[in-house]
Order: sequence, then structure tokens, then C-alpha cells
Amino acid sequence: MPFKGANAAPQIAKIAKMKKAATKTFTGSRIRHQRNRVGMTQSALALQLGISASYLNQIEHDTRPLPITLLGALCNIFSVGAEYFSDTEETRGIQALREILADPVFDMDAIRLDSIQAAMRVAPDLCAQFVRLYRAYLLRQEHAEAALTGGTLPAVRTTPHDAPDRVEPYEAVNDWVQAQRNYFDEVDRAAEHQFEKMRLDEGSPGEQLARYLLDHHGIRTEIDLGLSHKGLMWRLERRQRILFLSRLVPSESSTFWMAQALGQIEHQGLFTRVIRRSRLKESEARGLARVYLTNYFAGALLLPYGRFRMAAHDVRHDLELLQRQFGVSFEQACHRLSTMQRPGHEGIPFYFLKTDIAGNILKSFSANRFTQSRFGGPCPLWNIFRAFSTPQQVQVQLSQTTDGAVYLNIARTVGRNSISYLDRPRLTAVVLGCSITDAPHLVYSAGLDLKDPRMIIPIGPGCRACTRENCHHRALPMVGHRVDVDNEGRGIAPYRTAR
Repeated sequence: MPFKGANAAPQIAKIAKMKKAATKTFTGSRIRHQRNRVGMTQSALALQLGISASYLNQIEHDTRPLPITLLGALCNIFSVGAEYFSDTEETRGIQALREILADPVFDMDAIRLDSIQAAMRVAPDLCAQFVRLYRAYLLRQEHAEAALTGGTLPAVRTTPHDAPDRVEPYEAVNDWVQAQRNYFDEVDRAAEHQFEKMRLDEGSPGEQLARYLLDHHGIRTEIDLGLSHKGLMWRLERRQRILFLSRLVPSESSTFWMAQALGQIEHQGLFTRVIRRSRLKESEARGLARVYLTNYFAGALLLPYGRFRMAAHDVRHDLELLQRQFGVSFEQACHRLSTMQRPGHEGIPFYFLKTDIAGNILKSFSANRFTQSRFGGPCPLWNIFRAFSTPQQVQVQLSQTTDGAVYLNIARTVGRNSISYLDRPRLTAVVLGCSITDAPHLVYSAGLDLKDPRMIIPIGPGCRACTRENCHHRALPMVGHRVDVDNEGRGIAPYRTAR
């Protein structure tokens, strides 16, 4: 079944790319999930695909790989992009399971990698619930430790109704966003329509937004000198019809906040509909999801999908040029690039991550195979940490994760500068990464020999789960393996694995 309409060319090109790189693709669980989602029988789907029901049954049970010739038809039938049938989500799940099984509570030596891979292929939903169970276990451990040290963490609720989201509300929201590949079509298109309606490209976006809020909602914007002392960047007083903004930030941040406020004022119904379709049950998680969608709308309004995608392609994803063209911050441009997954009009699949100087992950989204360490600290060899030693300068790195994937990473510090000696602004950095196969489309690949293995830095998921034995930077021994305590010699790494 051929692709139809405007989506045809990009999808066909993507399938051709997958065909060139593919060996055997097992997608049974994903086909079965989509078929059940639309209420289609196996026989009906087989008829549409022009194959026998027994052949489709073998594909769905992963005894036969998915022929690349059927991929286009499946994308058409289920209205999904070709990337849906890649092994991206499976790779993330495998990495999460490997990290979990490195915990001493399990016998990692008794579980082979091929067993983990088979479990992800055959029972991905069960594996996902296992990950949730382990996260709930860690949360209980934290509460127990807090109780012993006099901490004040709130009690963990244990009723069946609360159980699904009581891993942590922010983690539940992050899982939801990741499941959507950090792209929300309805919100994105609403923001794009709003951009054209307001003609934000015909002047300063900040001035245009301030004028629109006043003309259409009677809300004026004012600077509140004491707002930052209350821990707020902006506050909307609906009765007074005033949007108060902090004075401590650059203009692009103020513009972003006005876009957030506009989203709250005009699109709450849309946000509610999107959240209602999620599996988020707890009110706190649903509230955080609303905050996320408000931020998403603001980014999509200032960087409308079609215009931004074309501009990014034209300047080879030069982030500083995109900053100036659209009047946004470096972080906003990076984050928007990680959301360009509109079916049929996808941009380069990026991962995006933000961390503070201590290594705490503040934001993390991925449209490619990359997955951050979920149960351990980030790798110190990652260029996001080198960025802190060269503030406001872009750091470029080729890195290889433990699953063999190679990425081009762009990292830089972000955030405001100090305004006084006593001011303590948060030190943060962001990293944007894509597969090395997409690197030639980025200006940051200029001058790099992408085929030279010496340029590639091996990074891991965090020392305790990392399987690289001879790393000079290992800070902790590999969990699940005995440490070599031989005093007659010393290895390159401080903790060697006993043979």
C-alpha cells in the first residue's frame, strides 16, 4: 500500500534509510499493540497487508522478522511514522533492565544479555512494569533512610488507586513525555496556528505578545522588582489583569514567559484533553503534565514547526544562528530541536538533556536510541561536564555508548549570569545529541573525521552499571561482580573485576 499525500516523500526516504541499515527487524509486540489499539483482528490486518494470517501471526510472535516491504503499509494503516517500528524503545528498555539487574539484590551473572533482549521483545509491557516496581523499591529505600536520619520525606501512599503513579509524579510525567517522543501534535499545531494568527514574525515577539495580551485579554505586563525574592519568575494576577515579570532575566526569557501565560489563558481546554488521554492518575502528576504542556506550547509558539524545521535545515542546525533568527535562548533552541517528530515531516532525531554542575538531571528527552542512566549518575567523560570549564562556549564530542551507538554531542552552559557578588545563579548545562549517521547535516561536524575511531569517546550509563572494565575514570566498582583485591599489582582502573 503506497503512502499518500504530503507525507509520502519523507516517509519513503526514511524507509529507504532503514532498509539500507536494517538486518532483521522484530516488531511483533508493536504491531500487536497498534492492531489492538484500533480494534483490528489479525485476519483483517493480514488481508490489508496482502499476506496470510499465519504469516502475520509468525511476525507478531517474532518467529519471523518484519519484511521491510511491509513497513510502508503498516505506517499507513496505523498512522505512525517509520521510526515507530525501529528498535529505539527496545534499546532503552534493555539499558534500563541492565542497570536494574546490576543491583546486588539480583544475581546479574545468572542473566544473559540475550535473555534480557528476548524479554523486551516478547513482553515489553511486563518489562516496563518491572522497571516501575524497581523505582518504587528505590523510593521506599529513600524513605527508610530518611526516617533513620531524621528526614522529613512524606509518607508513601500504598492504596491500589495511588500505586501506579507513586513511583514519583515527575517520573511518571517524564515517562509519558518520552512515550510521546516529546512531540504533542495537537498542541504543536495550535501553537503554529497562533503564531500565524498573531504574525509574530512581523516585529519583536516580546512586544507582539505584550500587545496581544493587552488587546485581546486586557492583561498588561509589568516588572515586579521583588518577584525573584519569592522564588517566582512570573505571576499572573487575573483579577488585576496584570502579568508580573521578574527583572533578573534576559528578554528571551520574558518573551517565553508571556508565551506560557498565553497558553494558560487560551488553551487550557486543549491541555486538559491531552492529559485526559494519558495514563496519569494522580493529581500531582497531572498538574506537572499541565506545566509541561504549557512550556511545550510556549516553545512551539516562538519556534513554529514548519518555519523552524526549514530554518534549522538551511543553517545546518547552527544553534547560535537559530537563536538570533528567532530571538530565543540557546536552551530553547536545543529543546525545540528535540521535539521535531511530526509524522511525515520529522526532523533529525535528537536527544536533549539538562544537568546542573553536580550531575543532577533536570530535563531529559530522547527521540533516538540514546538513554540516560536512570538509576546511577552520568558518565564524567561526557562533554556536558567539560562545558562547565568553558562557560558559554560550545563543546563538540563524538561518543559511543555501551550498546555500540555513536553520537555527535553539542554541549554548552546555559542560564543567567550573576548580577551581584551575593547572587548565586544556578550553574547548568545542556547537551543535544544525534546519531553519527545524521552528523553530516550539522555544522558542528565540520572539521571532524567521523570515520576515525580515535575521535570517539567511550561513555557509559554511570559507574555502577557500566560494563567498561579498563576505564581510567571509574569511580565505583562494577556492581554484581567481585573486585580484584590482588596486592601484587595495580591495574589501570582503581577497581578491577576479578576473573
